[in-house]
Amino acid sequence: MSVELVEVVRSGFRECVHRGSLVVLDPSGETLLALGEVNTPIYPRSANKPLQAVAMLRNGFAPVDSREVALSTASHSGEPEHVAGVLSLLERNGRSERDLRCPSDLPGNDVARARVLALGGGPRPVFMNCSGKHAAMVSVCATRDWPLDTYLDATHPLQREIRETIAELSGEDEYELGIDGCGLPIVPLSLTALARAFSALVTADPGSAERTVADAVREHPWQVSGTGLDDERLMASVPGLLCKVGADGVHAGALPGGRSFALKIDDGSDRARLPLTAAILHRIGVDWTEDLAELASAPVLGGGMRVGTVRAIPDVLR
Repeated sequence: MSVELVEVVRSGFRECVHRGSLVVLDPSGETLLALGEVNTPIYPRSANKPLQAVAMLRNGFAPVDSREVALSTASHSGEPEHVAGVLSLLERNGRSERDLRCPSDLPGNDVARARVLALGGGPRPVFMNCSGKHAAMVSVCATRDWPLDTYLDATHPLQREIRETIAELSGEDEYELGIDGCGLPIVPLSLTALARAFSALVTADPGSAERTVADAVREHPWQVSGTGLDDERLMASVPGLLCKVGADGVHAGALPGGRSFALKIDDGSDRARLPLTAAILHRIGVDWTEDLAELASAPVLGGGMRVGTVRAIPDVLR
């Protein structure tokens, strides 16, 4: 059963509570803290992207640099550099935006979206937050001479390789697949298995596909998310942290020594995710810096002024 994890306090009054589950593992994979349903499968959503990227590197993805590796794991905000990176990856492999099978969308970033609309543009696949991952999949298919039109299918060779890689890294056999918002299969995992997989990325040998992904994400947090978004802010504030959000209240990450975490907010609230992750990081040994303290206490506004906070419930992480 899930537990109360995050509270919203307005003018000294507890206005809302977000329930969920979380797990913290030590470098050996032993459980340091478990709250709620940590062994029941969830859909990690985009938190699976670093694991998918490992499989792509093992199967022919040949990025020009670490920035492109990071983009292949991104839930990006559609800012111009994100879009340019996706198009460059496609063009280098003799492909185009027409080969992407993700849905059309507008940029998630407010400024980028306004610019597109002001210029008379509209939704495009390249603006969709998963387009970096899709472009990397297209490049793998081009390299391996695998079918392009069907790369979304669970039976496609690339998707089979991804499932095998996720099972290897997580130590958990796959459950029945779902379909993600971008149309690709989702491999469900328990929070314990998801945290274990992130630990495997940061503790892998240098030069391995796992470590290549972990290092690229940590080197380019903006590429993975976008201006002012959770992963950019967290990895900029905590040196060596690897983390990745997933839609509907999922977050997972690991520190360089292998301590790891994964969480799921029951109601899918994004606002609960960042304060809880910041509190978890402090719980597993990250110094309580001014930056981390700010992330752990998101503002609640009234009349444009701060009148409260969104925070992990005091003492819940003991």
